[in-house]
Amino acid sequence: MSKNNRVQAETVVVIGAGIVGLCVAHYARKAGFDVKVIDPEEPGSQCSFGNAGAISSGSVAPLAMPGALNSAFGMLLDTTGPLHLPLGYLFAAAPWLLKFIAASKPQRVVEIASALHGLLNDSGKMHAELAQEIGCSRLLKSTGQLHLYPDQAVLQKDQAGWDLKRRYGLETLAVGGADIRKLEPAVSSAYDYGYFLPDQGWVAEPFLYASAIAVSLRQQGVEFVREKVLRLGPDANDAWTVHTASGPHAAGNIVVAAGAWSTQLLRPLGINIPLESQRGYHAQFANPAVSISRTVVLADRKVFITPMESGLRAAGTVEFGGLKRPPNDQRANLLATHIKAGLPALDVSAPSIWMGHRPCLPDSMPVLGETPGHPGLWCAFGHGHLGLTGSVHSGRLIADALRGQPDTNTLAPFSAARFL
Repeated sequence: MSKNNRVQAETVVVIGAGIVGLCVAHYARKAGFDVKVIDPEEPGSQCSFGNAGAISSGSVAPLAMPGALNSAFGMLLDTTGPLHLPLGYLFAAAPWLLKFIAASKPQRVVEIASALHGLLNDSGKMHAELAQEIGCSRLLKSTGQLHLYPDQAVLQKDQAGWDLKRRYGLETLAVGGADIRKLEPAVSSAYDYGYFLPDQGWVAEPFLYASAIAVSLRQQGVEFVREKVLRLGPDANDAWTVHTASGPHAAGNIVVAAGAWSTQLLRPLGINIPLESQRGYHAQFANPAVSISRTVVLADRKVFITPMESGLRAAGTVEFGGLKRPPNDQRANLLATHIKAGLPALDVSAPSIWMGHRPCLPDSMPVLGETPGHPGLWCAFGHGHLGLTGSVHSGRLIADALRGQPDTNTLAPFSAARFL
């Protein structure tokens, strides 16, 4: 191997500076690689900026649960519901929805849960170690999560999911009205049933967390290139070249971690993966007039409420619509109505609103690992609603595989081969 080829082999270009890409860069740098991160936007400024901040290591139940499909498709056309599909996007989303239905078969659900357990287990501990390493431990919180329902009938609809999560070790403490108000006095008496999850954590400001990782990477010599990737492809030296407007970037290994934009880069190479954006919104209140001490989930409304350093954030809803349709401010403003049902004393005036693109695959699992038939081309995207939770283990898994020590058993279920 020539000196130039050897240098390239020791170089990793990560495409995408969201929380997953940053974690890949962190662990690849720790493994001794020369790392470069390419993204047109500021690190952590896209989907990683506005999420709910939940670290949910026990969330092994896929979205496509067998009993949930009837109610899910009933909600799709409801413009005010937690799950919405605009009629104009129905044709585009149909192939993804068919694969989503296929993923809901009972045996497949068991396989998915087992795989997600391998990816998410101990993620709270791993995030705490990373936060301490980069000097932002204050952002990681361990006061648990509170998932609430208005009555037993609504809770029962989600029981299969809770049973599956408990099967993989999630601790759930049943709580009633008095317990709920003791934990969170501001919660409405309309919510009298639910579960307290003492081992599930949250991040008080996801953007600051991602930014701290980026600062640490720069201090370790990682280069950040603020450019849009135009294309990528193999070169004559058994390496890869990433082309941007400012010029090419050669590397022995490319990791595509560009979230919902990832498949745009892979499709010209003949790699077609059914990635869809489940557009998520948040409404944030700088002066809420109420306080909570942990993530509170209004489970019937699919809304997560988290106390951020910059205000109280209500995040949630799922909206299909792809990458090009403009944000629907009505979806964000609906969150104010939802959160008011759970926190009646909340001052909902003058919220800041936001939309981000969750990169979702129909089986609720990301694509991780080297792309079959394309040595040196790696995938780390499609984490859906669990990007923050799954980012740290994804980064470590990719880094271990890059240095020739893959955790094959954990990685195998996430291979792109399942779609190719």
